[in-house]
Amino acid sequence: MFRTAVALSSCAFLMVAGATPSEAVEEVSVQVWLTPDLAGAAAYATAVATPGNPQFHRYLSPDAYTARFGPTAAQAAAVSKWLTGRGLSDVQIGKGRDYIAATGPESTVRSLRSRDDILGVTGLGSSGSAAVETAKRPTCSNHWAEHVQTIKPAFRGLTKGSLPICGYSARQLRAAYGASWAFTGKGQTVALTEALAPTNMFQALREYAKQNQLPAPKPSQYREITAGRPCARASLRSASRYDDEAEMDSEAVYAMAPHANQLMVVGAGCDEDQALLNAVHTVLVGDGHRPSASIISNSWQIPIGTVAPKIIRALTVRAAAEGVGLYFSSGDTPGVTATAQDPFVVAVGGTTLGLGKRGQRIFETGWSSASASLEDGKWNYTGISSGGGGTSEVDAQPAYQKGVVPPSMSHIRVGDKTLVNRAVPDIAAVGDPDTGMLVGHLEADDNGKLQYRTQSTAGTSLSAPLVAGLIAGAQQGKQTSYGFINPILYRLHGSRAFHDVLPLPASTPPQNRAAYIPPDDTYSAGFDVFDSYDPTQTTQRTAKGYDTSTGLGTPNGLAFTLALRRTSPVAK
Repeated sequence: MFRTAVALSSCAFLMVAGATPSEAVEEVSVQVWLTPDLAGAAAYATAVATPGNPQFHRYLSPDAYTARFGPTAAQAAAVSKWLTGRGLSDVQIGKGRDYIAATGPESTVRSLRSRDDILGVTGLGSSGSAAVETAKRPTCSNHWAEHVQTIKPAFRGLTKGSLPICGYSARQLRAAYGASWAFTGKGQTVALTEALAPTNMFQALREYAKQNQLPAPKPSQYREITAGRPCARASLRSASRYDDEAEMDSEAVYAMAPHANQLMVVGAGCDEDQALLNAVHTVLVGDGHRPSASIISNSWQIPIGTVAPKIIRALTVRAAAEGVGLYFSSGDTPGVTATAQDPFVVAVGGTTLGLGKRGQRIFETGWSSASASLEDGKWNYTGISSGGGGTSEVDAQPAYQKGVVPPSMSHIRVGDKTLVNRAVPDIAAVGDPDTGMLVGHLEADDNGKLQYRTQSTAGTSLSAPLVAGLIAGAQQGKQTSYGFINPILYRLHGSRAFHDVLPLPASTPPQNRAAYIPPDDTYSAGFDVFDSYDPTQTTQRTAKGYDTSTGLGTPNGLAFTLALRRTSPVAK
C-alpha cells in the first residue's frame, strides 16, 4: 500500500505542493519551509553514519542540530515578517525553526515569489489515500502451494498457479526473517508516521498478539500523538473511508519486535504530503534534548515533482545527524520516488515470498509480476505489478554504494549525459499482495459494536515496518542507535547477513511461478506470473548481488542481527 498526494510546481514561483491553478480561491493553512545549512548538515550526517569516521555515532540533539545547521532566528523572523506583509495571518515559527506555519488565501500563497531562504511550501495538495494493497480472497492458501489451480487457456506458457496466501502469520514471518526471541526490541522506540488514525489501535494490537501467540503488549508500549495543525479549510482527509494502513504498520513492527515501544504519529495538514512530513518532523524535534524515536517507519511515498526535493533533504539530514533511521517504502509501482531516492534514507523494496507448510522458504524473488485478467475466455495482460526501484535521475551515487551497485544499475542516461547515480532500494522484505500478511483491525458492526476483522495486506508499506522491527531488535541494548544505517548495511554486502534474492530458475515448478486469483462477485479471475519484466514500464531487475528490485537482499535471520550488533558496542 502507498499513500500519494498530487502536486504541481512552477519554476517562477515557490514550489507549492498540490498547486492546481484552476482551483477556487479559499483560505488554507500552509507551511513555508526555511533553508538550513544543507551542505554542512549533509557532511555531518555522512560522518556520523560512516564507520571509521572520528564522528561515527556522535549524534546531535535536536536543539544542537538547530543551533548548528538549522535556519537562524533572524532568518525565521525575516520570513515571518515577509509573509505577514503579504497578507498571511496566524504566522507561527515551528519547533526547530524548520518551517513557518501561516494561513491565507490560496491565490496569495501561490503568488509568493521564491526567496533564497525558503525551500518551498506544503499544504495545498489534493487529499485522499490510495487503497492498501489488499485482496479479497474467496479462496486462498495458508502456506504456499497448499491449493494449486489448473487454468485454461495457458498464460505465458503456464497452466498452473497456486492460490494466494490468506495472509502470513507473525510466526511464519518471524521464521522467514529469523526474528530472534533474544532480540525483541526491548527499550527501543519505533515511530510510525500515518495520515489517518487507527481505530482503537492498542485494543487491536492486543487481539493481534493473542491471535498470533505473541506476548501481550503493555499499555506503556503504545502511544499515539498528532503532529501539525488542522487545515483552515475542510479537508478531504477527514472524510476518508476506513483505511487499515496504521494497523498493518503497528502489527508488522510488533510481529518482529514485540517488546519495542511504538509511537504512532498521525499527521495533520491540508494534504497528505504536509501531514506526513509533519509527522516525521515532530519525531525529529522531539523534546529538544532528544528525538522521540530512533527508528521511523514510513509506509508512504512522495512522488517526484510534488514537493521541493530540498524539503525532504532538510528532514533526512536532520534525522541522520540526530541518529534517527528513516525507513521508507520504495513504492508499489515500478520506478523511484522522491522519498525513496533520497540518499539519507533506507529504501525498502518488496519481494514475493513462498513459505511451505513447515515455515521453510520455498522461494523468494523480487516482486515484479505480469498480471492478467480473464475476459471472455482469454487472458488480458494488464501490466506489471511490482515494488518500486531503479536509478535516480537527480541524486548522485552515495559513497556507500560505490563498488557494490553494478554499473548496469547505477548508470543512467539523463539528457545527453550518462550519470552515476543513487540506486533504489537498499534492502527488501515481503511485499507482494499474493504473499501478504494477515492484518487485524477493529470495525463497528451494524449495532455499533467493535469486531476484530482480518485480511491479507501487503505492499512495500508492509516491507518497511517489517525491516524497521528487525532493526529495533538488533539495536536492543546498544550504547547508541544505528541511525542512518546504509553505510553499515553496504559493508555487509555479500556476507551471510543477507539472503541474496535471485530470479526464479528455469527449473522452478509452475505452481511456484504464478498465483491464480479466483473470481468473485466484483472481479474476474486473475493470474500473476512472478519474476516478470516489461521494458516499457520499468528497467529494474532481480539479479545476483545488488539489484534494483530488492537491493542488498532480505535479512538473513540471526546472522543479520548479529552482524549489525558487531558494528557498535553494547551499553554498559
